Amino acid sequence: MGHTRLMLAVACLCALLPPLPAGGQNSATSEVRLHIVLPSSSRAGATPAVAWLKPIGETPQLPFPARKRYTLLQKHRMFSPHLLVVPVGSTVDFPNADPFFHNVFSLFDGKRFDLGLYEAGSDKQVVFSREGVSYIFCNIHPEMSSVVLSLSTPVFAVADATESIALHSVPNGDYTLNIWVEGVPQATLSQLSRKVHVAGGAADLGDVSVPVSPATGHTNKFGGQYDSTGRAPY
Repeated sequence: MGHTRLMLAVACLCALLPPLPAGGQNSATSEVRLHIVLPSSSRAGATPAVAWLKPIGETPQLPFPARKRYTLLQKHRMFSPHLLVVPVGSTVDFPNADPFFHNVFSLFDGKRFDLGLYEAGSDKQVVFSREGVSYIFCNIHPEMSSVVLSLSTPVFAVADATESIALHSVPNGDYTLNIWVEGVPQATLSQLSRKVHVAGGAADLGDVSVPVSPATGHTNKFGGQYDSTGRAPY
């Protein structure tokens, strides 16, 4: 009699628990892989690449981790890191750790700004309030460049040294795959976008061939050329 009551109690308890998704507890997420194929003239790992998935249709939007502050350090006439991926709305600090002036600016669609001339040991900030790519330069030192990619989805990954990309723990659903590769025009990158259906296990999207244009110089913030003598005024 006691055994029968115990079995009935267990049955009632199980009826109250939500059912597990088909395929087991971990089937609600998947891993998505792809490989960026660059021209043979481009050295592997030398061209930063990022892939991200944006939900479409009935696939719910995913919450981004809490916004925080990021840093693009200016030191030895370089930005560090060269590539920074941040959530939309994040603040990026631009501290000047060099013993001379810098003038940080971006004229691209991600975020247009001009921090003006500021001295050694000082710091300025920018809020990246919209999604997009911001190519960032110094108006004094043409060799300085960096990229801030602001995204509205947490499902992204940066390519490794072999140009392979793995997106982990992707909730099952329908997405648009977006790819960014430094040096590739946006019109070309838009053609690489595709719809992806994620449904359990692992999805290998295979090779994605990306043409990379030869590196070209950039103008200063006024649209003109830098000092051809190579001697910065600061």
